[in-house]
Amino acid sequence: MKKKVLGGKILATALAASLVLGLTACGSADSATANFSESKALGSPMEPGAAMDYGYADVEMEEAVAESGSTQMSTVSSQNSSYYDSRKLIRTVELSLETKEFDLMLGLVEDKVAELGGYVESLQTYNGSRYSGREPERNSNLTVRIPKDKLDEFLNAVSEAGNVIRRSENVQDVTLEYVDMESRRNTLKTEQERLLKFLETAETLEDIIVLEERLSEVRYQLESMESQLRTYDNKVDFATVHMSIQEVKELTPVEKEGVGARLANGFMESLKNVGNGFVEFFIWIVVHLPYLATWALIITTIVMIIKFNIRRSRKKKALKSEKAAKTENAAKQKESEK
Repeated sequence: MKKKVLGGKILATALAASLVLGLTACGSADSATANFSESKALGSPMEPGAAMDYGYADVEMEEAVAESGSTQMSTVSSQNSSYYDSRKLIRTVELSLETKEFDLMLGLVEDKVAELGGYVESLQTYNGSRYSGREPERNSNLTVRIPKDKLDEFLNAVSEAGNVIRRSENVQDVTLEYVDMESRRNTLKTEQERLLKFLETAETLEDIIVLEERLSEVRYQLESMESQLRTYDNKVDFATVHMSIQEVKELTPVEKEGVGARLANGFMESLKNVGNGFVEFFIWIVVHLPYLATWALIITTIVMIIKFNIRRSRKKKALKSEKAAKTENAAKQKESEK
């Protein structure tokens, strides 16, 4: 009887502790979020977006220089750098390039990625088609991952090597989500340790089953959170660059052209297209000559057979008519002789 009472007390204590830890997780997560938000508002510089909206950044900086001199300026710069380094930013860039040297450009990109400590996540290359009505042009679509502190160096290198026709960048701040998840993970770790201690002192089978069920739930949640945190770390530490490399004969002008230049370039482009059309048509004829010759032979044979059948049919009709005429003449002669 005493063992059952003792087991019930242990179980009740364990469940109460789990409940308290669960509430603590929510409270600590909210506290962590609130503390981070407070540090943003009070202990850190204003975000660039806020400075642009209210126009305070330049005024505050000038006052700081006037009052505190170079020492205060150095402190503000240090705080600003520390603030941005502590944030969890996921950078994603989309880049479209043109090049006349496709193989050289693709090799340069792969070499630069390896040099900077990144890796190619996916690569698709299209070698063009001979039957597209124009000269085959190759293109590649790549997704590369670059260390966050080397991203600008990579973008500058590939932009200098190719002709950039489109570039866009997106920055996602996941700091609050990351801090909240870390706090919940730490709370679950504490709960796991306490459940293990309770499991060591549990005596009844019922208590052991209840504790192990809760322990399994906690471990599952911990594994899920740690997986999400690792995913966040990978996305933050390695920026994602989606690239499109297109092989072209002529690069697209980046600067806007005048009316005269556009007319001249358009006219010359039309002449080139007409010339290329004749060349492609001649190539098509030569390439498909065996098929054309085969079909010509088949069609000629069919026509000759049809003509032969028509002639034979006409001859048969003529013979029948001649025979009928002879028969009729013979009959007339017999009648006249009578």
